[in-house]
Amino acid sequence: MSGAQERPMRADAARNRARLLDVATEVFTTRGVGVPTEEIARAAGVGVGTLFRHFPTKEALLEAVLVRRLETIADQTARLAAEADPAEAFFDCFRLVIDRSSGKSEFTQALAAAGVDAHATLRESSTAIRAQLAELLAGAQQAGAVRRDLGLPELIALLVGTSTTMEHLGADTPARERIFEVVFDGLRPR
Repeated sequence: MSGAQERPMRADAARNRARLLDVATEVFTTRGVGVPTEEIARAAGVGVGTLFRHFPTKEALLEAVLVRRLETIADQTARLAAEADPAEAFFDCFRLVIDRSSGKSEFTQALAAAGVDAHATLRESSTAIRAQLAELLAGAQQAGAVRRDLGLPELIALLVGTSTTMEHLGADTPARERIFEVVFDGLRPR
């Protein structure tokens, strides 16, 4: 066996890794990235040694959580594009990206402070999502549901801005819905 080949992960190790990512995603998203890794391990029902075997540093755990979140967005976006009509898929995807982006800036700032280039780590997932957004935008525009003068760069800027706005609003559901209504009204043709 060559050194370049990795042995497959044992089933229990894969379950532990998945559990750690699930718990870390929930804890970091709801309580912030300052939560100690020991608490993540405890909440996942594993020892801190197990956590560090999978993720040698807290930054490695944060990075894995970010990558997983983007992969989940990409998977769900592809599903929406395949299952819904173009207008519904576009607006549902917009909501999905905003809802799943909660806390992303805190993650990337923590990684940057540790010298990790989160954008490089997320490049593959981000590229897939950009391609899916471009397809969804084109489909919604062809269906007459989204204004034709909107390009992908503007859409991405709106997603980033709306995400930041939602972080400022916190859990105020009525205010969040009003923001979606305003943004969606601006996206629709006149």
